Amino acid sequence: MKLTLGFSPCPNDTFIFDAMVNGLVDTRGLSFDYVMEDVETLNQWAAEGKLDITKLSFNTFLHEVKRYALLHSGSALGVGVGPLLVARQPLDLSQIDKYRIAIPGVRTTANLLLTLAWPQAKNKTELVFSEIENAVLNGEYDAGLIIHESRFTYAQKGLVKLADMGDWWEQTTQAAIPLGGIVIRRSMGPDIAATVDAVIKDSLAYSWQRYPTLSDFIRCNAQEMEEDVMRKHIELYVNDYTTDLGTTGRAAINTLFSKAQDAGLIAPVDNLAVFY
Repeated sequence: MKLTLGFSPCPNDTFIFDAMVNGLVDTRGLSFDYVMEDVETLNQWAAEGKLDITKLSFNTFLHEVKRYALLHSGSALGVGVGPLLVARQPLDLSQIDKYRIAIPGVRTTANLLLTLAWPQAKNKTELVFSEIENAVLNGEYDAGLIIHESRFTYAQKGLVKLADMGDWWEQTTQAAIPLGGIVIRRSMGPDIAATVDAVIKDSLAYSWQRYPTLSDFIRCNAQEMEEDVMRKHIELYVNDYTTDLGTTGRAAINTLFSKAQDAGLIAPVDNLAVFY
């Protein structure tokens, strides 16, 4: 059975999916027609139901839970992994409503966290995440909300941190921060979902067994990133929650649903509907 699959070219995603899309592990009768796109494109496609299996931001999943079910493997959660709000110089966040802010997409979890923390921050413009640092440096925006490997490069480029959305979330909820997950179309059914979960776990184990060696698949898709940055990226975003969300991971996701509901950003959702 062939399934369509979407994930980003970021090292954490290519690290997870390398073995399963390149035939290096037993895929249990499944094959994958995969595409790599930036996370906001994948978010938009999820809203269209374009792919059978896809990486998406948990912010998008909040709105697409009736179409897609969350898999137990492949997610990006953790502590100290949150998006950062950066600028050229320190800014008074009590005046955040006056600032022009570049964000990596309306549907990203980064934007959801910014909205929850500072609902008055309305002047936002979507950019591809990799363009945000330079856009802030060039003075096009007062601040930028950065994700992925940008958290390792912003300081050396001359930007300063205004706020860590992960710190805000952790202090507010005492929960791990849910960034992105892997979902499967509900029409696929629970048996196929369980099989995909097992294949993802095997693929991830394959990559860890060879780490810190990075495969050509990971390196060639990492957008000219240096290998030490690739490893930092993997070590930050690929963790125990990626292998299996577990009780604490599921609780963190349910907390995100509750916070979004309380803020009036989504309609009430039965938490049991997150998984099959």
